[in-house]
Amino acid sequence: MKQGFDNAKYIELQSDNIRKRIAQFGGKLYLEFGGKLFDDYHASRVLPGFQPDSKIRMLQALKDDVEIVIVVNAADIEKNKLRGDLGITYDDDVLRLMDAFKGMGFLISGVVLTHYADQPKAREFRDKLEMLGVRAYRHYFIEGYPYDLKRIVSDEGFGRNEFVETTHPLVVVTAPGPGSGKMATCLSQLYGEHKRGVVAGYAKFETFPIWNIPLKHPVNLAYEAATVDLDDVNMIDPYHLEASQVLAVNDNRDVESFPLLKTMMTSIIGESPYNSPTDMGVNMAGFAIVDDEAVCEAARMEIVRRYFETALKVKRSGSGQQMIDRMETIMSKAGVTVDINPARAAALAKEEATGAPAAAIVLPDGQVITGKTSSLMGCASSTLMNALKALAGIDPDDLIISDAAIEPICALKTGALGSRNPRLHSDECLIALSISSATNPEAALAIEQLPKLRGCDAFISVSPGSADEKLYTSLGMNLCCEPKYERHCYYHK
Repeated sequence: MKQGFDNAKYIELQSDNIRKRIAQFGGKLYLEFGGKLFDDYHASRVLPGFQPDSKIRMLQALKDDVEIVIVVNAADIEKNKLRGDLGITYDDDVLRLMDAFKGMGFLISGVVLTHYADQPKAREFRDKLEMLGVRAYRHYFIEGYPYDLKRIVSDEGFGRNEFVETTHPLVVVTAPGPGSGKMATCLSQLYGEHKRGVVAGYAKFETFPIWNIPLKHPVNLAYEAATVDLDDVNMIDPYHLEASQVLAVNDNRDVESFPLLKTMMTSIIGESPYNSPTDMGVNMAGFAIVDDEAVCEAARMEIVRRYFETALKVKRSGSGQQMIDRMETIMSKAGVTVDINPARAAALAKEEATGAPAAAIVLPDGQVITGKTSSLMGCASSTLMNALKALAGIDPDDLIISDAAIEPICALKTGALGSRNPRLHSDECLIALSISSATNPEAALAIEQLPKLRGCDAFISVSPGSADEKLYTSLGMNLCCEPKYERHCYYHK
């Protein structure tokens, strides 16, 4: 993919801007960190050149000044809320985040349990954290929040929350997902600092929407597509326009909450340093775009991927047609259709020719490789093998997996494991390929090509099985599919 984003420039600009914001508040800043700190693959897809770990690398440039506070809503723990991208509960993700931060040398101040009401699972998680030697702080639901400012900014409101003792100039407040209470935690800490005579400030870091590119820029539209289930919309920040006569893009939630936030900050520290939600932000991503057409092209492709992702969710759940309608509106604004994905046209043509599910992968050089369903392999498996052979320069007709490797796996599936489907999934194919590589140099060469598939687009003509979906995602491919099932039945794994 053509690069359109200067990652090194971004890290330098972003870290410098955060340092300036720390200085603006006399050396203490609470930074609400939205989005993903690790593995931000959405950003890397729409801003080609952006590295998935860019944000954490930016923080590493400030490591000596940083400590981390992780926030999780106790109600989310109680109902076992899952991170959709990882399939783990929010409390488990808190532990995962702590391991990741600790492994990078960051100081973790503790974990804040917001909306704490002594819920059984939240209490159990708090005890677990304490047993692990991690401070767990309780923040409570405030009656009348966010409108009853007299109660909120008082000892019965923010003052009732347990104060997190921090020692570093930059306190990064992050969470497993939205709705965890990051902003309320930051403001509660500001109240606590003010009561203790410490000057501190608040700022917000969100990569998207990018405030200094047009409202209908494909990158900002791709953000709307990614959050279509949250009903987020981008808009011109009216407060910024009024204060500075400059057009800036923000999301509806920040614009709607800004008047209350400004009043709250005034109540806590005597005055608000910000005239608009855009002023609160520290995002510098827009200044690191070096090829606008490249990022536009990448973002348009991401919008189409998000359309198929949404369509599949609706197909599987049986509800959410309004999300598809909204996705179609976003695609119309971006001037794209589903036909811009070359893998889709190739997979559907292969399905029509063979009368069975088919798949396609677009290789880094633009070559489109297809695969069909056979008696021993599903279409995802055969396409993966064909793609590896193409990357390795192996003749398409060469057999790189031996029968001696395939047959025992098929026998195990249909015998001891009781499966009615003898065909190998893509993960099973890689196991068979690995076994074959011990005696077949071409199989070993094919395995060496796996890293080259990262970032490639793939398309399957039917909803994939969970094993194939997981394997393609693990390899870093951008997988889409037609929102339909291979066969008509009521229960689908």
